[in-house]
Amino acid sequence: MSQIHPSAVIEEGATIGEGCEIGPFCVIGAEVVLGQRVVLKSHVVIAGQTEVGEDTVVFSFAVLGEVPQDLKFKGEQSRTVIGKRNRIREHVTVNAGTDGGGGVTQIGDDGLFMAGCHIAHDAQIGDRVIVVNSAAVAGHCVLEDDVIIGGLSGIHQWVRIGKGAIIGAVTMVTNDVIPYGLVQAPRGDLDGLNLVGLKRRGVTRSDITALRAAFQMLAQGEGTFQERARRLGAESDSEYVQEIVDFITGDSDRSFLTPGR
Repeated sequence: MSQIHPSAVIEEGATIGEGCEIGPFCVIGAEVVLGQRVVLKSHVVIAGQTEVGEDTVVFSFAVLGEVPQDLKFKGEQSRTVIGKRNRIREHVTVNAGTDGGGGVTQIGDDGLFMAGCHIAHDAQIGDRVIVVNSAAVAGHCVLEDDVIIGGLSGIHQWVRIGKGAIIGAVTMVTNDVIPYGLVQAPRGDLDGLNLVGLKRRGVTRSDITALRAAFQMLAQGEGTFQERARRLGAESDSEYVQEIVDFITGDSDRSFLTPGR
């Protein structure tokens, strides 16, 4: 039921779902699982214990599930899990996980990974994420749903980027980014909120007003950043503001980008 070009190499043991299209010179490892209607254009390499969800399209010269670029990796068993309906463009690399990071690199559904971008070991990527050309997401990062990473940007290892945040092009991000934040400048300044994204998602005016007030309080309120966030949680009934509060008060190995920093 699948279309497989004669030049493709599919190792014994691989699972190919119904309706897949595997183009010329693709290489599919023995432990790979392709869901239904996955399309591999040509010269795609999928290695290791890698799952690719249905209706995902992978373009030429992408490499998925190869061993991580981590000197601590000693050949332990690890996985790569890619969700449904993703678009993975030319020369994208997604590395498998490591023991030290939970053993799995995971990508959600409906993402767009543009040409030349890199997703490192143990990264956890949500749904509807866009990573633009030549951006790099380092090991152990968390990108929540609806995040956009601009072209030529770099996300430092262990950084969390909250839901709906946007990172401008040519930006280095070394600290956590609050949900719906807007980050730009070479060293990553938290410049405001992703208002364009909020409006496109149909967020109500009252919630956007509440988010603006919350951002102002985080920028200029009394006490530490964490104390301001806890006060916000007690004072605001907006679910969007509460998402920011929960993100700031949650577990993290890094500090936060703060307004004006």
